[in-house]
Amino acid sequence: MQGTVATYDASTRSGMLLLDDGTELAFPARAFDASGLRLLRLGQRVRIERDAAGEVVRVTLPTMA
Repeated sequence: MQGTVATYDASTRSGMLLLDDGTELAFPARAFDASGLRLLRLGQRVRIERDAAGEVVRVTLPTMA
């Protein structure tokens, strides 16, 4: 699944994503930390991985495996 970064707070390492269908989806710091990324920019496209409960567990760039 992919989305666009709507908000990102570098101090908390969490933010909000906007999915292609317009749904907002929050991501916690642990999902950002799992990505290995150093920062996110507003408007940046990202790939989202969720667990069985639907919680975001990883936010990565679309080109990353």
